[in-house]
Amino acid sequence: MSQTQSRLSMLSDDDLYLFNEGSQFRLWEKLGARVVEGGAWFGVWAPNAESVSVIGDFNGWDPRSNPLSPRANSGIWEGLVAGLGKGTLYKFHVIARGGAWRADKTDPMGIFFEVAPKTAAIVWDLDYPWGDGEWMRDRKARNGPAAPCSIYEVHIGSWMRNEQAGNHSLSYQELAPRLADYCEKMGFTHVEFLPITEHPFFGSWGYQTTGYFAPTSRYGTPQDFMQLVDHLHQRGIGVVLDWVPSHFPTDEHGLGYFDGTHLYEHADPRRGFHPDWNSYIFNYGRHEVRSFLISSALFWLDRYHIDGIRVDAVASMLYLDYSRKNGEWIPNDYGGRENLEAIDFLRRFNKEVYAAFPDVQTMAEESTAWPLVSRPTYVGGLGFGMKWDMGWMHDTLQYMSREPVHRKWHQNELTFRGVYAFSENYVLPLSHDEVVHGKGSLLGKMPGDEWQKFANLRLLFAYLHATPGKKLLFMGGEFGQGREWNHDSQIDWYLLQYGSHEGLRRWVADLNHAHRGEPALHALDFDPAGWEWIDANDSVNSTLSFLRKAPGGDLIACAFNFTPVPRSDYQLGVPRGGFWQELLNSDAAEYGGTGWGNLGGVEARAEAWHGRPWSLTIGLPPLGAVFFKSAASD
Repeated sequence: MSQTQSRLSMLSDDDLYLFNEGSQFRLWEKLGARVVEGGAWFGVWAPNAESVSVIGDFNGWDPRSNPLSPRANSGIWEGLVAGLGKGTLYKFHVIARGGAWRADKTDPMGIFFEVAPKTAAIVWDLDYPWGDGEWMRDRKARNGPAAPCSIYEVHIGSWMRNEQAGNHSLSYQELAPRLADYCEKMGFTHVEFLPITEHPFFGSWGYQTTGYFAPTSRYGTPQDFMQLVDHLHQRGIGVVLDWVPSHFPTDEHGLGYFDGTHLYEHADPRRGFHPDWNSYIFNYGRHEVRSFLISSALFWLDRYHIDGIRVDAVASMLYLDYSRKNGEWIPNDYGGRENLEAIDFLRRFNKEVYAAFPDVQTMAEESTAWPLVSRPTYVGGLGFGMKWDMGWMHDTLQYMSREPVHRKWHQNELTFRGVYAFSENYVLPLSHDEVVHGKGSLLGKMPGDEWQKFANLRLLFAYLHATPGKKLLFMGGEFGQGREWNHDSQIDWYLLQYGSHEGLRRWVADLNHAHRGEPALHALDFDPAGWEWIDANDSVNSTLSFLRKAPGGDLIACAFNFTPVPRSDYQLGVPRGGFWQELLNSDAAEYGGTGWGNLGGVEARAEAWHGRPWSLTIGLPPLGAVFFKSAASD
């Protein structure tokens, strides 16, 4: 068997310097495995190792056959193994200083892995003939703050399954046309995939990541995933990836205790172990860890043409005492609870992403009132493009779960958002987190009989699409799945044979298409000039109304009735006269409603109301929402 040779290197002295200072952000070109002339070159960071060797089926997994050589004092071990090519299985056999500890570790920079539960990395390449040039050229306009953004959140393994072939999850190739067809029909602008980075436990949904540079092989090869992204782009649909730099699993083959020391994680469990997820926490203050994580983010944007990165569990990164009791955490150097190293990391992450890819978006799942999450780093912000509005989600679902007779006492759960609506660039999420762990489905949260449940859910989705902010909806919610999401089976597509479910799906599609087609419903999502209350105070009747505005002058009046009592002759003050077209009505018969409508629209009267010179007298349907449009030329 050929011996490992070290005369070839992917790393210049400058690369080593940048890596060790935390500024080498293209590590996928520098470490891992690569086919070169004569064999495969390997490189791995293990600064506290006494020796590192490459093992695999090519050498009978013998750690004595192909040792790597240390590169100066960088902590990197590298070398060439002659005769190896694409498809070779491999791991690194690491022996710690002193020789008492040794382990077989998978490649932190691996770009392809065996299908779990197997854990070896695979020598591979990332060659692919992309066909999404038009999308990439126009992406800035599609991803910008003034663009429509309605995100469909998808777990690839359970969106749709091949029930004729053992209920298997669809492959990336099988998924591509089906998902593109559906999103196009439904009017979604983007798909957000739950983490597809390689993970050993399917039931973690990808949130326990071991392969930060590899799409999971459960559904195909890296090129198969590229084809999925490419196909969605060619159909006009953006792709957002859920990315998890907040923690990683303790599996022995992974990053934890990688070279016999706590290399990627903090040694002290008060900083390095996450009690909620039984996982390790990255040491954000370590330069090489920063290089590793930011390289991972840039890798997906560069090699896979990803359009946005949603960063999971940001709050757990920002606070040293997150989910910890007194005595279970260590204050920062100033005695505070803020994780200063994580703050610096997140700011650097966002700066590097937007410097390299100014036409993408980063999104923070941040559940506290941390200030300036989606504001530039030069004004003291974290630098994200957007932030999930967890407060809106919580308050709105709490309100909607109440019996309508009680809602008049809780109007503030809807109106409070007006206080902070433009403090951040918000995404309004109805995500997977709201339909798991005993929380039931969105439909199951709604009160009343079957008709009222569906009417409430149509009303909720209308409120989502009318409220300033980008939209996100988890799969199955759009047609009213009745049971809680289960990752081991597909969502309940069979329900679409029933009128109430199909009507709800059609309603969501029409909302999405209106959201995309009407600038008043998206162009000023992050600007207070695009929204104003008509009436926030009609708690007695549990109604709510506001205006959405377009830069060109179009107006859309949105009115909501959160009780099953229809409101005839309901008056809304509006700023101008003319005809106001009934753009959308959640109570239309085609959606499963009663058909209580306004005959296509109403003419404004010169009667002052709500402090405005004109007014509309409308029919406001039971548990319903109506949108009226006044075009700028009217």
